Amino acid sequence: MPTAAAPIISSVQKLVLYETRARYFLVGSNHAETKFRVLKIDRTEPKDLVVIDDRHVYTQQEVRELLGRLDLGNRTKMGQKGSSGLFRAVSAFGIVGFVRFLEGYYIVLITKRRKMADIGGHAIYKIEDTNMIYIPNDSVRITHPDEARYLRIFQNVDLSSNFYFSYSYDLSHSLQYNLTVLRMPLEMLKSETSKTRQESFDIFEDEGLITQGGSGVFGISSEPYMKYVWNGELLDIIKNTVHRDWLLYIIHGFCGQSKLLIYGRPVYVTLIARRSSRFAGTRFLKRGANCEGDVANEVETEQILCDASVMSFTAGSYSSYVQVRGSVPLYWSQDISTMMPKPPITLDQADPFAHVAALHFDQMLQRFGSPIIILNLVKEREKRKHERILSEELVAAVTYLNQFLPPEHTIVYIPWDMAKYTKSKLCNVLDRLNVIAESVVKKTGFFVNRPDSYCSILRPDEKWNELGGCVIPTGRLQTGILRTNCVDCLDRTNTAQFMVGKCALAYQLYSLGLIDKPNLQFDTDAVRLFEELYEDHGDTLSLQYGGSQLVHRVKTYRKIAPWTQHSKDIMQTLSRYYSNAFSDADRQDSINLFLGVFHPTEGKPHLWELPTDFYLHHKNTMSLSPSRRSYTYWWTPEVIKHLPLPYDEVICAANLKKLIVKKFHRCEEEVDIHNEFFRPYELSSFDDTFCLAMTSSARDFMPKTVGIDPSPFTVRKPDETGKSVLGNKSNREEAVLQRKTAASAPPPPSEEAVSSSSEDDSGTDREDEGSVSQRSTPVKMTDPGDSAKVTENVVQPMKEVYGINLSETLSEEDLSIYARFVQLGQSQHKQDRSSQQPCSRCSDGVIKLTPISAFSQDNIYEVQPPRVDRKSTEIFHAHIQASHGFMQPLGKEDTAMYREYIRNRYL
Repeated sequence: MPTAAAPIISSVQKLVLYETRARYFLVGSNHAETKFRVLKIDRTEPKDLVVIDDRHVYTQQEVRELLGRLDLGNRTKMGQKGSSGLFRAVSAFGIVGFVRFLEGYYIVLITKRRKMADIGGHAIYKIEDTNMIYIPNDSVRITHPDEARYLRIFQNVDLSSNFYFSYSYDLSHSLQYNLTVLRMPLEMLKSETSKTRQESFDIFEDEGLITQGGSGVFGISSEPYMKYVWNGELLDIIKNTVHRDWLLYIIHGFCGQSKLLIYGRPVYVTLIARRSSRFAGTRFLKRGANCEGDVANEVETEQILCDASVMSFTAGSYSSYVQVRGSVPLYWSQDISTMMPKPPITLDQADPFAHVAALHFDQMLQRFGSPIIILNLVKEREKRKHERILSEELVAAVTYLNQFLPPEHTIVYIPWDMAKYTKSKLCNVLDRLNVIAESVVKKTGFFVNRPDSYCSILRPDEKWNELGGCVIPTGRLQTGILRTNCVDCLDRTNTAQFMVGKCALAYQLYSLGLIDKPNLQFDTDAVRLFEELYEDHGDTLSLQYGGSQLVHRVKTYRKIAPWTQHSKDIMQTLSRYYSNAFSDADRQDSINLFLGVFHPTEGKPHLWELPTDFYLHHKNTMSLSPSRRSYTYWWTPEVIKHLPLPYDEVICAANLKKLIVKKFHRCEEEVDIHNEFFRPYELSSFDDTFCLAMTSSARDFMPKTVGIDPSPFTVRKPDETGKSVLGNKSNREEAVLQRKTAASAPPPPSEEAVSSSSEDDSGTDREDEGSVSQRSTPVKMTDPGDSAKVTENVVQPMKEVYGINLSETLSEEDLSIYARFVQLGQSQHKQDRSSQQPCSRCSDGVIKLTPISAFSQDNIYEVQPPRVDRKSTEIFHAHIQASHGFMQPLGKEDTAMYREYIRNRYL
């Protein structure tokens, strides 16, 4: 029976839409184009969607024959060769969904994609372009005057801006959830597999899976967490009628990945932000929470650390840490009709029993476990009561809810007026945040899929022993979550999340054995790389919710931002104000239409005619809830039983129903991540390889001067970063000359060449940067006086480069050591030539050297030669026999693998 588990890779990754007058035929294939599926979409229905999936897996030959018959059968005259009956409309990479306004249905296809990250060989793509195609043909189309306006509003949601998907990795769940599912006990997987019917007849199924013993693999696919899926409503109409491989769920937010090189060892740092699709909207139009406990601007941020030298979820090393931002979970809003930069905050409804906060924290307990830690960054002291209104109400709600929770699972509330500390000259904001971050990470812990390293036992660290979370035999689990908020959850929140993420990153690196202590200092290459990721993350989320990039950054709170940053901050503030005042209403309408919050209906008011969308997001205003939650037992009973573990990750009957488990042969493409990642069937170009193009700490952050410590954990001076040294063309060429001078000491360049290159101060991109470092720089000889000046600036002292000045006279001790070394070499050559045994006496003055690798019997470094097992010996002997023409008979496993290859390739 199968003995391993792997994520199921979607077999629909390439799409071609073919068109006839009566139907659309959507042909989907895997990346190797060995398996095909076909969807038939009827074009004769003016307002209904008719999609037929025969659920048959075609081979390449069968698809060609099918398309040939369709082409022949749809020609206007039999045997006519001049015109085709089947037209190729568009090529795509996935289906976003189907949508209808007032006429017929549209299909939205992904036509361009770009790889953004790689997690264990599973690629994450960003949507670059889409195509929206109207399904009914012109002969049955019923036109409506408002259709074009709805179409324009729908397309106002730019799908090419920060929407992401993956064919094999569930982006709506955390890495901890995805790997926990793969570690389910085999008995549970076998029972789930027996409930799942095989969807296609496989002539080799019994022979390949049952008689093969341990050669099978359990393929696992989980239901997405719909809160973070943005096209769930668009796919809902076909969800129960088509094969699951057609359903491609997308998330909205941010995804970035950088490579941290630790003495050549690649470690990928990935940042994924998932924006909630519930109660989604723009800054001033969506505040607080709705009646179901969903809050505005809720974003789940996950930082993933993985050792890229091993590409496997089972054998590799992976670690992650999750934190959340979101609006204060109360009924509150701000009136923007006053045209004020900071509209007054008003509480819309009285909630004495914290009903909406209870729903919100119940969701968090179910997904993240306990403890829930609230870091509230709003102002505490104000001349005019503004932000303090929210703090007082939030404290009252948390105090009320905590009195009913068990003491070990109560909600932790941390208020901290970040704005007040920023204005104070005596207080360091980031130092205080670092203290908070340490206490938070110690309470929640983090996820890592391997046990504690032996080095942590040999060299125990006090901080490591105090770490919270849940320790299991295979590693650690994060239990609980940090929930950070200010008023907008943008600038202050992003800086606080960066500091917590920096603290967690140190623990993650320590758990993987990459640093000796769980501490990271500012101004190191690793922290600069992480800070840049978080600034991109903050800018992206700020643009989506607030309409502008971040106003206050990490450098602002460190008080090292350049003076030019102030003018940029002013421009970002004006941009945010303009967006909030003039364009947010249109963006909100687009989001409501895209997410299916509003459905256009004939005879009812249009979207642009509604005075407010309050009734769309608060369902209790349109119908009464059939049941009311208890005011005291406000949590879900099943959730509280399993705390501190999150209920979503507990192995129980309810969670097993969310999984799809299927048996595969280990060589099948649906579970073969090696073939999916390396793609041996296609030509690869190193220039297009993602892992070489991503941001790297060694290329983009490490100083380019000779003799610099290459460790990314070494503190650099502000002017030593790779970006500042190579910021413009002149500096780049100067660094190139430094390297060449240290290596071969060529003639110094002319001052004219240096000055002419420094005229272009604008800088170029990283590709130009790499090309300059590889090209040879032409050198011109000029006056000795001029060249001496340049040499003085470019050539480094010999003492600094080599550690010794060769021009100085050697000491007698150094000469004596060198003479003994020469004498030792001469005596060795004499012994080799005469083939004599080494004499017991050594010449006078010759030092007796002991090899470094010679260890005594009781030495801790003593090693034993590896033992070769019997199977490896047999394989080696069979290989030797094969070279002499004696072939071994094929076993059952080899025969099944060959048959599987033939079936996929030719049948």
